[in-house]
Amino acid sequence: MGKHNFLIIALLLLSFKMTSQEKILLYPKGAAESNELKNKESWRDKDFILDISKPRIMSFIAPAETANGTAVLICPGGGYSGVSVIKEGEEIAKWFNQLGVSAFVLYYRMPNGHYKIPLKDAQTAISIIRKNSKKWRIDKNKIGVMGFSAGGHLASTVGTHFRKKSQRPAFMILGYPVVTMDSTFTHKGSRNNLLGKKPSEELVKLYSNELQVKKSTPPTFIFHAKDDKTVPIKNSENLAEALKKNNIPVQLNEYEKGGHGFGMRPKGIDSDNWPEALKNWLKEQGFIE
Repeated sequence: MGKHNFLIIALLLLSFKMTSQEKILLYPKGAAESNELKNKESWRDKDFILDISKPRIMSFIAPAETANGTAVLICPGGGYSGVSVIKEGEEIAKWFNQLGVSAFVLYYRMPNGHYKIPLKDAQTAISIIRKNSKKWRIDKNKIGVMGFSAGGHLASTVGTHFRKKSQRPAFMILGYPVVTMDSTFTHKGSRNNLLGKKPSEELVKLYSNELQVKKSTPPTFIFHAKDDKTVPIKNSENLAEALKKNNIPVQLNEYEKGGHGFGMRPKGIDSDNWPEALKNWLKEQGFIE
């Protein structure tokens, strides 16, 4: 075998090692509760998945030689009607692997008005990551959560609604997140899908996560574009203000251009810079070197 061919094979093997993944069901015997959705799971545009009936995580484990013990559960967006698992999931996970961070993309069930279901899926995923931390070279104290859009609402729910220490993420990363359920600033579709069309005032307040911040809420990195016409930037600004009032470390990155749902795909505008800003923040917080 020539040196050139050997090099190509070696690079292919390295690429496979970096992107190999494993599907892990959250409930191998089936979930105890139902969201009452009957449609079969299907894909839209090779990026967006609908009607998830078997919630799961796809693991992207950092290679042993670069792993630093940090891990992140990624909650892609989709208005609580589906999940953008490639653009806001797999592509993000592979980037984290380059930083030595293991990543897990959450394929969570849609609430269909059963508002507890997405949170249960996310907390179950964190429990699975913790239980396998030794095998995956993960520090239990360095498991964070990330979410985009409605997935940002789910991630911020994980970071504000935990009831025991083992459910608390070490950090939150929120991209153009839905945060509030207040009709003034919320994303209407996400609110309707999560809480139903006529939720009680008590339920609206409970899932307006800027109102649920407490002293134990984890450090948070947020990025949002000012020209986002889908989810107003006020969602991020109000959350950042609540975090500051509780002396929680928070960095809010506001960008002039980006709109909504830009993920990590470069467009030649200022919102392209959030990955580098996040990398620096993770270093400052001691999660990567």
